[in-house]
Amino acid sequence: MKNRATILCVQEGKILLVARERARWALPGGRIKRTEPPEATARRELEEETGVSVSYMSYYFQFQGFSTLHHVFVADLPADAVPEPLNEIARCRWFAPSEIASLSASVPTRGIVDLFVRRVANASSFVPRAC
Repeated sequence: MKNRATILCVQEGKILLVARERARWALPGGRIKRTEPPEATARRELEEETGVSVSYMSYYFQFQGFSTLHHVFVADLPADAVPEPLNEIARCRWFAPSEIASLSASVPTRGIVDLFVRRVANASSFVPRAC
């Protein structure tokens, strides 16, 4: 099973998704290198894919896909952060959680967003919390 660091970036009730050229939308992230802690992978991948550096990130949960175990983090983005598609990423955009179900998005992305939304459904807003 592959291990992946996956990042939920939430700002004003919307979730950041990225996509490569002619690919489905997905949460930012990437494979964890053998000697790299998952949080370091999450920070590195977010910066490589969007140019955004985060000061705070919390481990949220694990999500098992078909062949990948996602270590999911929630990132507290600076208010002035403006994600830009970098490297292999062709597009990045903020989506309301309700929009993601109807997007051409990866199965794990839909599942992770659904779990996240259900976990914070009783909260007043989508604010990253330490677990």
